[in-house]
Amino acid sequence: MTSVSGSLVQSSGKGALDGDRSNLISFSSRLRGGRALAQDVWSIYNVANLPADCINLGQGYMNFPPPKWVTDAADEALSSVLPNHYSHPKGRIRLRNAIKNFYEKSFNRDLDVETEILVTSGANQGQYSVFTAFLEHGDEVIMFEPFFDQYLPSVTFNGGTPVYVPLHPQTDGVTPNNNNWKIDFDELRRAITPKAKIIIINTPHNPVGKVFTRGELEKIAALAEEFNLLVMADEVYDCLVFDGKEHVRFATLPGMWDRTVTVLSAGKAFAATGWRVGWLIGPPSIIFPTLAACTRIVFCSNSPLQEAAAAGLEQATERGFFENQLKEYQGRRDILLSAFDRLGMKYSHPEGSYFVLLDISRVKFPEDYPFPESVQGRGRDFKACWFIALEIGVSSIPVSEFYCEEHCTIGENFARFAFCKDEETLRKAGERLQGLAKYLV
Repeated sequence: MTSVSGSLVQSSGKGALDGDRSNLISFSSRLRGGRALAQDVWSIYNVANLPADCINLGQGYMNFPPPKWVTDAADEALSSVLPNHYSHPKGRIRLRNAIKNFYEKSFNRDLDVETEILVTSGANQGQYSVFTAFLEHGDEVIMFEPFFDQYLPSVTFNGGTPVYVPLHPQTDGVTPNNNNWKIDFDELRRAITPKAKIIIINTPHNPVGKVFTRGELEKIAALAEEFNLLVMADEVYDCLVFDGKEHVRFATLPGMWDRTVTVLSAGKAFAATGWRVGWLIGPPSIIFPTLAACTRIVFCSNSPLQEAAAAGLEQATERGFFENQLKEYQGRRDILLSAFDRLGMKYSHPEGSYFVLLDISRVKFPEDYPFPESVQGRGRDFKACWFIALEIGVSSIPVSEFYCEEHCTIGENFARFAFCKDEETLRKAGERLQGLAKYLV
């Protein structure tokens, strides 16, 4: 047997070893869908590709730390024994109890920590686990555009087919707000076929900053009931709703609890996006199969930081944390908006989240500007954002990235700016942005 094997190697080995060995093993075809292999917008506008002094208002991470009393809880957990080891796949019981106590009022119901709450490794992994648990090959998932870019590969990796329904901007007013991004409900109805399984609702919305109205959500609820859709309510920005607007939890609408999974995030709540701790709230019929998927994907989530997130929720009300944080974010938002106002540029006034869409249709850049290959052949907004980053020194994200190819022209007039930065950074960015005046037509 050995001699036969040896002769096979001897007769075929040299030619094989001398050939091209750079792609010996083919990768899964699923990576070809969902833009997984394409150079994404985050790598193009990464700080490594931009001038060292460019102010990053593109990516939605904070440049300030979580509250000290939350990081102190993380230190305490790291200094003890049990939180440094595996947690239950459902999540640590302290965190599940904290979630129950914090959210029961806004969900208008008692929550069962064993069957209706699931801790996940960030909101994104929680969403992925729902798709794994519920999608069969060819099932359709309705997504409003512009959409959070992770939805797309999460759907396609799990065999789903995305179906895109654009929000239509009606931004002709002097100071348009996010309610001017409208749902065409006839268009939405036409998009729902017998293959439709899930609809994703993101409110407050990334990147638009739109807070869906009760009327809009009630119409979506009626369609979900009519067509028996599972509703993924991505509400990770629920603690950032401005100007007295009402955040309606979709699961609290009549009949919606039984078909809705609500996605929430410690990273957004406590300025700790790198902790990767999130949670799902929903009925046992959704949480149980999602737990089965989640257990096989990650088994359990970060144990010590679950303890810290629990401390955050346990103390937030007493400390008035979310009320104070909201005021701080509203102040940050207004600093950035005032810079746009001084320029006379239009934007969609954000009612929630920490993003604002700036209308960049008036920004004129030279046709022969030395743009990199990575933005060639993309939407006009890719070039405008690159030009602003290099010439003005403030980075943003082109919004056409959050659309399918068919609808990407809707987003080409907009750039997304994040205001989850300290006030000094935002003021400095605002001053730099005044340099855009000479490029406006």
